[in-house]
Amino acid sequence: MENVETVHSTLFLLSVAAGAVAVLLVLIMRFKIHAFISLVLVSLLTALATGVPLAEVVPTMLTGFGNTLATVALLVGFGAMIGRLLEVTGGAQVLADRLINKFGERRAPFALGVASLLFGFPIFFDAGLMVMLPIIFSVALRFGGSVLLYALPAAGAFAVMHALVPPHPGPVASGDLLGADIGLLLIVGTIVALPTWYIGSYLVSLFLGRRFNVPVPELLGANDEHHLTGEPPAFGTVLLILLLPLLLIFLNTGLNALATAGAVNGDAGWVSLLRMLGQTPVALLITLLIALHLLGRGNDPARMEKIVDGALGPICAIVLVTGAGGMFGGVLRASGIGEALAGSLQSVGLPLIVAAFVIATALRVAQGSATVALTTTASLIAPTVAATQGLSEFDLCFLVIAIAGGATVLSHFNDSGFWLVGRFLKMDEATTLRTWTVMETTIGLTAFGFALLGWWLL
Repeated sequence: MENVETVHSTLFLLSVAAGAVAVLLVLIMRFKIHAFISLVLVSLLTALATGVPLAEVVPTMLTGFGNTLATVALLVGFGAMIGRLLEVTGGAQVLADRLINKFGERRAPFALGVASLLFGFPIFFDAGLMVMLPIIFSVALRFGGSVLLYALPAAGAFAVMHALVPPHPGPVASGDLLGADIGLLLIVGTIVALPTWYIGSYLVSLFLGRRFNVPVPELLGANDEHHLTGEPPAFGTVLLILLLPLLLIFLNTGLNALATAGAVNGDAGWVSLLRMLGQTPVALLITLLIALHLLGRGNDPARMEKIVDGALGPICAIVLVTGAGGMFGGVLRASGIGEALAGSLQSVGLPLIVAAFVIATALRVAQGSATVALTTTASLIAPTVAATQGLSEFDLCFLVIAIAGGATVLSHFNDSGFWLVGRFLKMDEATTLRTWTVMETTIGLTAFGFALLGWWLL
C-alpha cells in the first residue's frame, strides 16, 4: 500500500502515534488484553484517526499483516521444526557440549554470540535466531540462570549483522542510494559491527541477564518428555544441519553481489537456479528435509512426523502476534506519520551525520521496520549528500552506519522483532521493553558513536 494522502499536521500525526502506543500499553499491561487483539484494535483505530479512507482501512491493515507473515511465517515454521528435531534427538546438546568444552562455562554466552555473528553474515535475523534457539536453550538448561544471559548475546549478534553489514538489504540499499562503495562498506561495517556487538549487546546482555531472571521456556528445551531414545547424532551431523542453510543462503547473497559487480551474468539460468535455492524459505525447507533424513534414521517415520507437527502448535501465537505487529507498523507507514516527522527534522539544520541518525531514529520509532527506516532515510538525505562537497568514501560508509544505528534503536510494539524475541523467550511486554528494547537501543547508540568517531577522524 502506498502512503495515504492526509491533510493532518505533523503535530497531529505524531500525537496519534504517541497515543496509539500509549493505548497499546494500557490494553496489554493494565487490562491484560491479548497482544494480538490489542494490536489489531489499535491498528484499526490508528487508521481511522489518521484519515485513511474507509475503503482502504482494512486493505491497509491486511497488507501490513500479510507482508510480515510472508517474511516471518515460513521461516519461523521451518526453523521451529529444525530446532525441535535437534532438541529431541540430542543434537542441540551435542553442539552445546562442544561449545562449552571449547570456551568454558563462564564464556558460554560469548561463545553463543560469536557463533551467531558468523551465522549472521548471510542469514537474516529471523532465520538465524530460529536456528540458534535450541542450542541457546540447551546451554541455558545446563548451566542455569536467566535465559537472557545466553539468548540476548545471540539475538544481538544477528541484529547487529542485519543492520550494519552487507549483503543484508538495509545497508546494501542505503549504501547504493548514497553512492557508497559496497565493498568498502562491507569492510567498514564488519569492523564497526564487532565492537558494537561486544559493547552494545554482549556486555549489556550480561547486565540484563543478571537483573532479570527469565526461566528457560518449555517451547523447545525445558520438557524432555518427547526425547528420542538412542545415541545422539554425531557432532559433524549437527554442524552440517546448522551450516547448510548458511551455505545455501550464501549462494543467493554471494551470487547477487557477483552479478551486481558484473563478475557473473545475473540472467544466466544456473545463477537463477542457485539463487532460488538460496532464498531463505527454500534453504530452510531443504535443511528440514535433510535433518529429517539424518536425524530420523532408525526411528519410526510416524513418530518423526508427530515431532515436527508438535513444533508448530506453540509458535502459532508467535506468528499471529508478529503479524499483528507488522499490521500496526504498516498502518503507521500508510498514514504518513514517519514521512511527516522526517520532513520536519530535515529542516532543523543538524550536522549531516547527526541528522541522518535522528531521521532514521524517528522513522524507526514511527513505523518499526529497520530496513524501511534505513532505505527511507537514505532516500531523504541522498540529495543533500550529493550536494555536499568533500565527502570521502569513508564518510559515505559512516553515514550508512549512522543511519543503521538510528534504524536499530527503540524497538517496540510496531517492530516484528520485538514480538518474535519476547514471545519465544516467554517474556511479558514490560520485560521485553526493559531487556530487548534496551539492548537494541544500546546497539544503535554504540554503532552511531563509532560512526561519529570515524566521521571526525577519517
